[in-house]
Amino acid sequence: MRRNAEASGWEGVKSLRNLLPYFRPYRGSLALGVGLVIAGGALASVNPWLVRAAIDEIRAGNELGDVVKLAAVMVGISLVAGVCRYWMRELLNGLSRRIETDLRNDLYAVLLKQDAAYYGRMRTGELMARLTNDLSAVRMAAGPAIMYLSNTVAGGVFALGFMLRIDRGLTLLALLPMTVLPVVMHRLGRAIHDRFEAVQEHFGSLTTRVQENLSGTRIVRAYRQEAAESERFEALSREYVRRNLELARLYGIMHPAFGLLAGAGAVIVLGAGGILVLNGRISIGSFVAFGLYLSMLTWPMISLGWVLNLFQRGAASMTRLQDVLASRPHVRDRAVARSPALPPANGGRRVEFRAVSFSYPSRDGEPPREVLRDISFRVEAGQTLAIVGATGSGKSTLVELLPRTHDPQSGQILIDDVPIASMSLEELRRELGVVPQESLLFGDTIRANLLYGAGESADTGWAARVAQLEETIAGFSGGYDTILGERGINLSGGQKQRACLARALARRPSIVLLDDALSAVDTHTEAAILHGLRAALAHRTALIASHRVSAVRDADLIIVLDDGRVVETGTHDELIQRGGRYCELLSRQELEEEIESG
Repeated sequence: MRRNAEASGWEGVKSLRNLLPYFRPYRGSLALGVGLVIAGGALASVNPWLVRAAIDEIRAGNELGDVVKLAAVMVGISLVAGVCRYWMRELLNGLSRRIETDLRNDLYAVLLKQDAAYYGRMRTGELMARLTNDLSAVRMAAGPAIMYLSNTVAGGVFALGFMLRIDRGLTLLALLPMTVLPVVMHRLGRAIHDRFEAVQEHFGSLTTRVQENLSGTRIVRAYRQEAAESERFEALSREYVRRNLELARLYGIMHPAFGLLAGAGAVIVLGAGGILVLNGRISIGSFVAFGLYLSMLTWPMISLGWVLNLFQRGAASMTRLQDVLASRPHVRDRAVARSPALPPANGGRRVEFRAVSFSYPSRDGEPPREVLRDISFRVEAGQTLAIVGATGSGKSTLVELLPRTHDPQSGQILIDDVPIASMSLEELRRELGVVPQESLLFGDTIRANLLYGAGESADTGWAARVAQLEETIAGFSGGYDTILGERGINLSGGQKQRACLARALARRPSIVLLDDALSAVDTHTEAAILHGLRAALAHRTALIASHRVSAVRDADLIIVLDDGRVVETGTHDELIQRGGRYCELLSRQELEEEIESG
């Protein structure tokens, strides 16, 4: 157990090596900043030596003018040292902010490239905790920690050099208590790393709970769970406080321990140094200067604990951030050709599935869950394919394979006879207009949402008319410039679906994917939308997954899924004549509609 803890602490510190590439663009600022730290430390170490000379001048009865000159030199040195310390902070703290920005941008770029499987296993709150608290801890290690470590080392080295010049024996006695410092640092550093990592992990759980409650506030209120959620949050907060207090106890031990060692050195100097003065071995000025140098050495020793804390925090957080940076999506952009893989399109494109099978990744040792089995069909350019089936039959998964939200384990998906795996993701997704089952809008204007990914020249008016959204937009005082709430929360479910449909159409894609896109729309509005869609999709290929027969009745081809397999294929009339699975679904839906209308 102990060996594992030691390995954990060491591996954590090594994780800070991953920050080195982020320092390269700022090598000049880093070198100049550290140089100013050293210069400031060197200048500050000169003043006690001048104090020594001034005291000895006074005791020798020399002219006051010499002492005034020494005082003037001390003031000048202090001013220059102050300028050095100002610019060292300006450079090194500014450098840490730039590294933080670069690291944040890289993290965000990695997260944007992750596939659905990654977000299926990573909680949003956990990712937010890493992008906030952990990133801040790494910044402190990249800037302030380096600055204070350099200051500690430089100040300590210069102070030690002058102390040795005054009296080597006294210096060795003063440093005697410091011999146990490495042991204290090692033990405390390892414990700080482990406890801070535990704090950050729990902060991710706390953030996740808050995010889920805020995004699901309507459900919380509808089920009258405000008090229960408050209790859960309070329990998480108490645990967060407990873990932080455990970490605080280490800080409480660390600073007094370092101060005790430094104080022990001061006691030795006071006793042994006083004897040396009485014996005439050193002057009173040297004794005073030695005490000043010891305080200059003592403060770095005490601040070393804080620096150690910053590095351990940064190491623990960098380990968590590296988990994000090192993650690779299962869906890879494998295209290497510079020229487009697809030929120019005159409207729609041909879509073909060849013996496609797909299983979701296994979890907790369970076997993979096969969702699609040996799916094959062909849709000609400009045709509409409808995919119907009971809940859980695999409709949504089939639609998600085309934009490569997931990749199938076997088989091929082709567009105009080109395998989509050979295309760049950008080229593939440029051809698609997707309306997912979950309607997601951004907290921006209606216009910005409709133009998302389409460009400023897109015809939002046409897209809104087809989606039967014009009347809704006209009802807002701001029209297209109306700001939507987070995730479009100030729109109804049907309005959000129509807005998502308009967004997909505004791109005028060659292939339109509708995944139960009208489930929240009433039948009257649905009929009007479908009428407009028939004209809008006249020269485009469309794949429509729906549980409503009214949405697929006029499709050129209908496939019926059952337990991940295609059990029937044909037009609406052909499938009705067969009296199979499609006919059963139709009869059940008609019965449900009769019950609802009755």
